[in-house]
Amino acid sequence: MAVSISSGVRSALSSLQSTAAQAQASQFKLATGKKVNTAVDNPVNYFTAASLNDRSSQLSGLLDGISNGIQTVQAASKGIDGITKLVNSLQSTIKQAQSDAAQNRPTKAGTALATAAEQAASSKSLKDIALDKKIVDDNGTDPVTGVNGATATYSGNLGVAPPAAGNVQTYAISVVSGSNSFTATVGPNATVRDVVNAVNQSGVATAFVDEKGQFNIKGMGSEKVQFGFGLGSGAQAGANPTQAELDVANAAAVTNAQSATLNANTTLGFAVTDNSATTSITSSGITSAVRSNLIDQYNDLRSKIDDLAKDSSFNGVNLLKGDRLSIQFNEKTGKNQTKLDIQGSDVTSDNLGIVKAGNTQLTGQINFQNDADLDKATQALTGALTSLKSLSSTFGANLSVAQARQDFTKDMADVLSSGASNLVNVDANSEAANLLALQTRQQLSQTALSLSNQSEQAVLRLF
Repeated sequence: MAVSISSGVRSALSSLQSTAAQAQASQFKLATGKKVNTAVDNPVNYFTAASLNDRSSQLSGLLDGISNGIQTVQAASKGIDGITKLVNSLQSTIKQAQSDAAQNRPTKAGTALATAAEQAASSKSLKDIALDKKIVDDNGTDPVTGVNGATATYSGNLGVAPPAAGNVQTYAISVVSGSNSFTATVGPNATVRDVVNAVNQSGVATAFVDEKGQFNIKGMGSEKVQFGFGLGSGAQAGANPTQAELDVANAAAVTNAQSATLNANTTLGFAVTDNSATTSITSSGITSAVRSNLIDQYNDLRSKIDDLAKDSSFNGVNLLKGDRLSIQFNEKTGKNQTKLDIQGSDVTSDNLGIVKAGNTQLTGQINFQNDADLDKATQALTGALTSLKSLSSTFGANLSVAQARQDFTKDMADVLSSGASNLVNVDANSEAANLLALQTRQQLSQTALSLSNQSEQAVLRLF
């Protein structure tokens, strides 16, 4: 049977039930920390927050890949730093080799250009006598009789016949060493000293007159040197030759210097050999022990470059062996995906232009006994350092991009999470105050209900 209650009690009870329900809801919000726990609470905020949290989670998941990419680039950069140090050590090895004089340079001395009789007559050294002698017989004496020798008042000459009347005569030298060649002309009044100076300006060989009065040619590398000396003449119209007339004589002199039949090498004490156009001077075959000992050190450092490059990998990716690294920056796919592709480079000693070293002249090998080869090796090492710096700069730029995107991704994930929280998270202070107010109201409602029941309890006193 239903129990009838008064309207006052019913009103107080309804109010108490409503307050209790609100208090229970407030307690649930504080317990979960969210003001929107289901789609029923607020559909817009609920689904928006879910979308924001989902993207934040996806971006956070990409951070591991970005971090691995950064470490891969840093591993390659460390590898380049190590290889650079090895290249610097190779440069030091080359400098040590260059500091020791090469022993295998092709060298040849001609017959003496001065005699003891000339030394006695002029009171000068054989070397100075030879250097001061003119090429042409400028005093008209017969070289066969030796009258052209140096005296106290005359420097002497090498006995080359003067040009015929009305002609101009010049002299030329030709020096060839490996792929390098040089030609130069000297004037009609040239001395042996002028020829020495011309050779020394060639950059291919050097010349000097020794204490015996002998003219010497010495190669600057270990390659065979071919030396030629020739004379040429041309018609002279006036008292002084014009530049055009000198050019004709010079051209003829160069041709003669390179000719096996027309050159005048015997003038300087040389003879044409090996059926070549010029005096052929080959290496002595003597090697420098210091340079030989440095070969193993050089080749060992060279091989360590390859080893270091192989060991510069991270998580199976090695940018110094030509691997490709792709770092994804956003959660999208297809054309909307943002990523950074880094193409590595196969770093080896060969690719850097650093070839092996040896004691002989072989293709694809530098000869440590050859000054020219050591100069080429120095240039190759400088080029290798330039290549390494360029590669390091490229990796550095990519590393900066990856690190910037890493920071951005972290911040973006935080922004998305904060945005989602603002939509669904409860304000604990506000909700706690609300709960306290509800609990107070609940107590008041209970008191009101008790007061409403007092009128009915008074009826009991009648019995």
